[in-house]
Amino acid sequence: MPQNCMRKLFSTIAILSVCASPLKSESYHLSLDESIEVAKAKSYRMKRLQQDLKIAEYNLKSATSRFKTHIDLRFTLPQYTETVRQWEDSTGISFYPIKQLNYSGGLTINQPLPTDGNIFIETGLSGLDDFYASLRSGNLSTRIGFTQPIHSFYGYNAIKSSLKSAELAYEQSSKALKREELNLVYDVSNAYYQLLSLQKSAEIAAMDLERQTEAFEISKNKYEAGLIKEVDALQMEVDLAEAQSNYDMAILSQTSSTASFKEMLGVNLSDTITLSSELRYKTVSVDPEMAVQLALENRLEIREQDIQIELQGLNIKRQRSEGMVKGNINAYFEKIGVSLQNMETTLPSSLKNVSGNFVERPANFGVGFSLSIPLLDWGENRALVRAAEARMKQSTLRKEEVQREIETEVRNLVAGITSNLKRLQLLEKNVLVAEKSFEITRQRFSDGDIDSQSLALERNRLNTAYTSHLRAYITYQLSLADLMRKTFHDFMGE
Repeated sequence: MPQNCMRKLFSTIAILSVCASPLKSESYHLSLDESIEVAKAKSYRMKRLQQDLKIAEYNLKSATSRFKTHIDLRFTLPQYTETVRQWEDSTGISFYPIKQLNYSGGLTINQPLPTDGNIFIETGLSGLDDFYASLRSGNLSTRIGFTQPIHSFYGYNAIKSSLKSAELAYEQSSKALKREELNLVYDVSNAYYQLLSLQKSAEIAAMDLERQTEAFEISKNKYEAGLIKEVDALQMEVDLAEAQSNYDMAILSQTSSTASFKEMLGVNLSDTITLSSELRYKTVSVDPEMAVQLALENRLEIREQDIQIELQGLNIKRQRSEGMVKGNINAYFEKIGVSLQNMETTLPSSLKNVSGNFVERPANFGVGFSLSIPLLDWGENRALVRAAEARMKQSTLRKEEVQREIETEVRNLVAGITSNLKRLQLLEKNVLVAEKSFEITRQRFSDGDIDSQSLALERNRLNTAYTSHLRAYITYQLSLADLMRKTFHDFMGE
């Protein structure tokens, strides 16, 4: 077989192989709502925000678990030591060898109290084999204890404050996720309408190219019939080339924007996306007072300031408690059993001796009350408390400022929506007038009543009407989307 034929055969096989196993891709015909749902489900931005919420949720669970009983079990199984140790007393320094085997086990049950104290039970069993002394010792102990700082009643309760901080952090993360969802809705809406604008611009350019092609054919026939000048026919040819160039540029811009839109939605770049090209909209009437009220109730920025005020309040209590009288109550009840016998004693016998001594030995107990009274710090803690109070005042002032900013922002946005709607409705009528005017002008050009320059001016007027209407439509829709993320309320869904 000739070499050229072999190349063709291999090329054909390669092409068939690719066609037989195409890359998996999906096709999307999306409206705005469908684009938003795809972005919520697939975009990396939402996935990261969901992980932030999980982090806050786990931190809250951790803070809540601090109030629950904790149980720890520990073992030494076993530990062998062979070394030389030093002993120092009034007679001097001496060294002695060590050859020991340790083994132990213990259980600790700790129950934190809402008052910042805790109740605990500790029990353990340990043994020591001393090979040089040929002795085996054992120890069995159980202790029930209680600790309670008294300043947590009138000062700062650390365990409750930690729980409150975790709850506030979780609330902040939840609201941040909601706000970012609305930001995503706006960003997707913006990208959607930008892509729709380019898609409609490509359609307008295609219609313009079609009209210009028709006009070129008419002028060509007229020129050949000697009805128009050569310069008019050449101008039509230039206008056709410009229309073709505009169409090619519109297609290129649409392709580039489509790739960016796919990336925002989180779909594969190999997927196909087409947008619904119907420029439908709802006439929405927004009550500015209602919009302001919804914004003040729902905006995270205000709640963030409330959270900061609450956290500053906790910080003031903590700092103020540093200058207070502190006290601690401690109490315990303990039973201990010990044994010391020869290495030849079996382990069961050793355990029996330890347990017997545990029963017979009197119990140990202790109760204590300690106080710490600050006498003189030269106003250090008082200054820190004043600084914390000033930060709290800052947060209060910032909250008032944010409320005023939000009210101004929402009122301006509502006024802009009303203005955008009126402009959109006006430009709708302008498109109808421009279309009728162009049809009349095209017929007059076909009849020979006007020249190519008049037709070009009317065509440009029609293209401008289409473009202005498209921009007004996008501006109106984006202003509604912006109002939704600024108020957490969908006025279009009412």
